Parts: sequence; structure tokens; C-alpha cells
Amino acid sequence: MRITWLALFLFAPLHAMAAEPYARAAVEDAGAIVAGQQIHVAVDVFAPNFFTSPPLFPLFELPNALVTLPEERTLNLNVTTDGIEYSGIRRRYAVVPQIPGDYQVPPIDIDLGYSVDGAAVQATVTTAPFSFSVGGDGIAPATFAARNVTVEQAFDRPPSTLKAGDAVVRTISISAEDAQAIIIPPTNPGTAAGLPQYAKAAKTQDGIAVDRRTVSRRTETLVYTAVTEGTFIIPAIEYPWFDLDRHAMTVAHLPATDVSVSPASTTSGIAPDAGPQHVVPLFERRRQVMLRIGLFLAAVAMVWVLWHFAKVARRRLLALRQHMIASRRYRLRQLRRSILHGDPSEVYRALQAWSQLEGFRTLHHWVASHHPDLAVDIRGLEELMYSGRHGNFDRRRMARLVNRDSMTPHHSIRHALPELNPTR
Repeated sequence: MRITWLALFLFAPLHAMAAEPYARAAVEDAGAIVAGQQIHVAVDVFAPNFFTSPPLFPLFELPNALVTLPEERTLNLNVTTDGIEYSGIRRRYAVVPQIPGDYQVPPIDIDLGYSVDGAAVQATVTTAPFSFSVGGDGIAPATFAARNVTVEQAFDRPPSTLKAGDAVVRTISISAEDAQAIIIPPTNPGTAAGLPQYAKAAKTQDGIAVDRRTVSRRTETLVYTAVTEGTFIIPAIEYPWFDLDRHAMTVAHLPATDVSVSPASTTSGIAPDAGPQHVVPLFERRRQVMLRIGLFLAAVAMVWVLWHFAKVARRRLLALRQHMIASRRYRLRQLRRSILHGDPSEVYRALQAWSQLEGFRTLHHWVASHHPDLAVDIRGLEELMYSGRHGNFDRRRMARLVNRDSMTPHHSIRHALPELNPTR
């Protein structure tokens, strides 16, 4: 009995100290936050050893704020805590508070997979809730806040050289740093008296490189039509925004543009003399009509024949191409190309697909059954994908082993147990 209690006393602390994954979250931007400013909530997920499947970051709801998950590259982390090495992945949420006040970020549940003694384990980690405050600083709610905002305009032709019936296209672009394109507000172009205008759908784009800076841009397009001659004015535009560097409101200006429309040019000509008329006999006119009808029917028949043969040829070419794509040699060539030139995740997906085509449930079953030498490279590939460390992953060696092993088709393994439904 004493030995039993002693064993429980010794093993209980070891189980309690077993390394477990965890997550943490915090606001990345320092300093005062104002309404309309885009901030980042950084979420770090850590797992002992390495990840066997990447963390799945869900969106969360935050009242009076816009929350998005931008398409950014994740950041790989490595930390050591109490002598245990952890692999980490960081992902950033973009949050735009709309009004001043206190915001409570809820707990975020994140699913992941990690390795325990060489076995893949699924787990869910949760971040601790936290809060941040947004100040007013005397600005109106939902004001656009960013850095280095520029507003520019361009015309596709000089507005002072139009003629009645012409159209001129006005392109307005708003560029900003530390803001997503979808939150850049539109301009107020007003209306130009005497010039009917039409606005096209705005375009947004993120990640634009400008003079060693990365900006987001909103592009608006307006079309003005000059209906009558005269002088017109396209009104000026004022674009208010909050400068995060100066911490003050500022206004970008686009000047008014003068438009001059001259009368449309007209050309007049003298009709040529028709001269004496030649009368065509009735029989000749009928013969020409019949000839044209015959040529038209011949052309229709030729088009039908060409269309029919083209359809048959296309169907045969598609069948030939499908047969080639389904061939073992073609798939093996695609697998070797992915191994030699693809990124690690693409290589892993290609190997999984090949193992399933070979009749195995998992990639590891295929490796263990047909080529154990690939196990080292597979393990190195998984470490490179999920832990960020350079494992023993040799692309040329893996491609050579896969090619040598896969050129010889493998026969299915005969089981010791008889079939459940034998056929006679």
C-alpha cells in the first residue's frame, strides 16, 4: 500500500508539469488610440516541440468596431520556458473602433495540432480577455484616421479642349498608410452644373509599394459628358482625415477644374452626279438573286461541316488529354516537379495525394509500406513546415527515391483473414 501511494506521489507532479500549448493576445499599437484608427491585435499561439497542423484563427465580434483578418504572412516564433522549447505562430487582427470608449476583447478559441512523443495531438487554446480604450480627442465618431494620406486626381484628356458630345474621365485616388483599403471613405465630388456625370464602382487595393512604403489605395472614376457648348466648372473636393503622426485633424484639397466645350465639328459634302442609269434585264436580276441564295446556302453548309468536325475533334482531344492526365507517368512527373520546386506545404499535399492514389489511407502508411528511407525526409519536411527549423529535408534525394519506388507498380497486400464477401 505504501508503494502505491509513493508511486502516485512521484508521478502526479510529472503529469502536472507536462508541457501544454497556450495562447496570448495583446494590442500591438502603442500610444493613444482614436476612433477610426486601425489597430492590430497580435495573437501568439505556442506548442511544445512543433505543430502538426497550423492554428485556425477565427474572427471574433467586437461591438462598435470592424474586425478583419488581413492576408498577411504569419510570423514564426521560438521560445524556451522552464527548459522546454516551444514553437509559436503569430497572426494579427485588424481592428477599427468606430466610437470613443472602452472595448472588451473576448476570449478567442484557436484549434491546433502538435506533437507529443511523435504522435499528433489535437488541442484548443484560449486567449485571456483584455480591454483597450479609445479616446475622442475632439474628433467626430467614425472619422478616417491614418498616416500620410494623399488625394490625387487625373483626367484622360485636357478638360479645356472638349467638343459637344465628348466625354472626359476623372480618376481620383486616395492612398494611406496604416489603413486597409476597405475602410478608406469615399470622396464627395459634388455635381458639375451642365455636365451629366456617371460614377463607376470604386476599386480598392492593399499592399502597394510606393517609395519604399506600403500603402492602401481607393480609386474612384467619374465620367463627365459635354452635352452642349459653353464653359463649366468641376467643383473642388475637400477630404478630411485624422493624422496619426500629428494627432490632429487635417483636410486634403483637390482644386476645381474649368471645362471648355466648343461646338461639334460638322462636315458637308456635294453629292456626286449619278450619271445615266443602266437598266438590268429581269432575267439577269433573277439569276443574280438565285446565285446569291446559292452562295449563302453553300456558306451555311460549310460552316455546319466545320462546326461538326471541330466539335468531334475537340471531344477527342479532351478525351486524350484526360487519359494523359490520369496516367501514372504524368502524375509521377507532377509529384517530382512539386518536390523539386514547390514550397513545403505544396510538397506535403502532393505526397499525401500520391499516397491516396496508391491505395493508402495516410502518407505515413505509404512510406512505412514501400520506402522507409523516405521517413527521414518526411520528418524533416514536417519540422520545416510546423516548427520553423530546417530539418533533414533533401528535395533531390526525395525526388529520386519517389521516382525509383514509384516506377514499379505495387501490388495490393494480401491479408491473412479471408474476404467478408468472397466471389466465386
